[in-house]
Amino acid sequence: MNIIIKPIITEKMTDQGAKLNRFGFIVHKNANKLQIKKAVEEIYEVEVFSVNTMNYSGKKKSRFTKAGSITGRTKSYKKAIVTLAEGEIIDFYSNI
Repeated sequence: MNIIIKPIITEKMTDQGAKLNRFGFIVHKNANKLQIKKAVEEIYEVEVFSVNTMNYSGKKKSRFTKAGSITGRTKSYKKAIVTLAEGEIIDFYSNI
């Protein structure tokens, strides 16, 4: 099972990474905190201090077109905020 789907690279998460040493990831819905911690430590070779998780449900969206009303849902996902130990850092921009 692929635990980490992608990192979250936004202004807010970049700021938290610099100030609070926290990094965000979109993770598999069935992954627990221990699996997330192990996956981050293996992939990025850092020591993880703590993991917080949040489940987001998909929202209902609708829009009006010439053909009529179209309704649908956005995807639901799970987000993990990983706090690293002192002195550890993840550089997402090193491969660019």
